[in-house]
Amino acid sequence: MAEGRTATTILSYETLVHAVAGALGSMTAMTVFYPLDTARIRLQVDANRKPKSTPSILAEIAKEEGLTALYRGWFPVISSLCCSNFVYFYTFNSLKTALANGKAASQPGKDLLMGIISGTVNVLLTTPMWVMNTRLKLQGAKFRSTELHQTHYAGIFDAFRQIVKSEGVKALWNGVLPSLILVFNPAVQFMFYEGMKRRAGRGRRKISSVEIFLIGAVAKAIAVTATYPLQTVQAMLRFGQYKTEGKTGLVASIQSVLQLLKERLRMQGMQGLYKGLEAKLLQTVLTAALMLVVYEKITAATFKVMGLSRKVKH
Repeated sequence: MAEGRTATTILSYETLVHAVAGALGSMTAMTVFYPLDTARIRLQVDANRKPKSTPSILAEIAKEEGLTALYRGWFPVISSLCCSNFVYFYTFNSLKTALANGKAASQPGKDLLMGIISGTVNVLLTTPMWVMNTRLKLQGAKFRSTELHQTHYAGIFDAFRQIVKSEGVKALWNGVLPSLILVFNPAVQFMFYEGMKRRAGRGRRKISSVEIFLIGAVAKAIAVTATYPLQTVQAMLRFGQYKTEGKTGLVASIQSVLQLLKERLRMQGMQGLYKGLEAKLLQTVLTAALMLVVYEKITAATFKVMGLSRKVKH
């Protein structure tokens, strides 16, 4: 009976609302700040592009490739982000519901554990979409590195077909190892976010949208700064033009990550591992903060309309 109640609770309307709200919130926020992500990924992948301020990079891209280049690959990114956040929020809130009465760990410990599990599920299911949108996002880009070449893709499905045909199915999971390690990013983010939100909402105090925005921004800034070098390697692997000869499988993945880290360190020092950090912080911190505001507002409004406001937890 207990198992039946748990399954019913996990597969609930409330959990679905959280998942949809998270997906819509992320789509809204990413659309607003998308050009910052364009600047970030260009700096990460193009080793010969000199680090400049984010506005300078955006102006340079717009001048050389047109204003529309700032939103190149928007649809596949938004599609991937929608699926990714739906999976993450659904898993996170399912675990939150299932562990609501558990006392095996402290609350911050629970938040971190739920974030790691949710992130792992998300990575394994959605990495192929992120590989494809990285390729589409960089299609038509003018690189400073002459060894990088372009492959033309007609869209998401054509990218999927060409990657599988020319590189094999495994290529759809390029960068999955750093991605799995990077589940600590959202896990740390949500650990700090949930902790600060609980503190701000003590005594049933209503948390304002400004407070949610600031809490979300601080939590994301901490997580991004701690994990950024791996995000750089992740972007390079997803682009698919940085190869490592040797064994296959997990060993090859570890070799690829270590080799790219060493090469970037050797060529550019620590600065090379943090190229694009300014744009990443601007984009992802603002995006995460706005996404959480939209997410909280949608869930609260939906539960209120459906008469479920008592189930909204802060």
